[in-house]
Amino acid sequence: MMLTALGLMSGTSLDGVDVAMIETDGKKVKAFGPSGYRPYTDRERGLLRQALTEAVHLPQRDARPGILAEAERAVTVAHAEAVAAFTAQNRITREEIDIVGFHGQTVLHRPEKRLTVQIGDGPALAKAIHIPVMHDFRAADVEAGGQGAPFVPVYHRALAQSLEREGPIVVVNIGGVSNITYIDGADTLIACDTGPGNALLDDFMFRVMSQRFDCEGRMAAQGVADEAWIARALELPFFRKPPPKSLDRNDFASLKLGEMKPADGAATLTAFTAAAIARIVPLLPKPPKSWIVAGGGARNLTMLRMLRERLRPATVEAADGLGWASDAIEAQAFGFLAARGLKGLPLSYPATTGVPMPMTGGVIARP
Repeated sequence: MMLTALGLMSGTSLDGVDVAMIETDGKKVKAFGPSGYRPYTDRERGLLRQALTEAVHLPQRDARPGILAEAERAVTVAHAEAVAAFTAQNRITREEIDIVGFHGQTVLHRPEKRLTVQIGDGPALAKAIHIPVMHDFRAADVEAGGQGAPFVPVYHRALAQSLEREGPIVVVNIGGVSNITYIDGADTLIACDTGPGNALLDDFMFRVMSQRFDCEGRMAAQGVADEAWIARALELPFFRKPPPKSLDRNDFASLKLGEMKPADGAATLTAFTAAAIARIVPLLPKPPKSWIVAGGGARNLTMLRMLRERLRPATVEAADGLGWASDAIEAQAFGFLAARGLKGLPLSYPATTGVPMPMTGGVIARP
């Protein structure tokens, strides 16, 4: 049975809430619906940055001391507003939507401690929008010993199968953190985080230039990457670990660039992201034939150029060029995952998160 699902995603870049509608039976994608976006205000973003700092000391996953309670309310309200604006703009009634997939905002990801925390109140959201909400997707996986990330691979597989091209294909999502999905036919699905995505670069641009990101990679295009710094950074143990493996947004925050011109700093951090993605190739069963880039990094032309240089002879293309809505993929994925969760289908697998057996997940909140 086909379901109309609405996916909501607020990523590690802290930019806002993506909304996307999808028609799916949880296995195939029948149709893409419209997508939308509700940016966080400066106040909300400041609140989330504080929440990320305070979440480091969380004793357990459901604790919301101090600023975290306020941040959770803000996240829930922002998502409710995003749904209201989206349905109004597209003249969609709530009765037309079967399920909403609500990821929430990750503030802490420590799978080695069996702890992953996404703030956002599922029951409160369901009451506000009057539609059933599936939330808390990652908890069951982490509790069972999985990494709890990445969670989008099953959706990447559904998208890649529709291309009918020879594998292996890798879909790389460059958000705050970069992650890959390796797809080779219907059976082989491997996924992991590869290293930093835009988080280090965005933080650098904010600190040095008071800009939220390097638009189209223009700043990096004017600079020269410090290859010695990149080589040292790639010596961190994470890059040698085979998949599955996952990261917290701030895992590389301790890496310091030292004195560098802004353009060189941007070039170095962009090249570091590309080099970290390329480092996964020897750890995969076969060298990929094609790479499809999604997420915010797909709009960074310097990032795409650096990836092409480091991944030759494989092809590298942006997801938008294939008719995929790059900005909406993660939101679509959580609509897809909500449909799978409703049907009890697996959301994560041993080779995607390291969970001992295929696991379903998610908790339903009804209005």
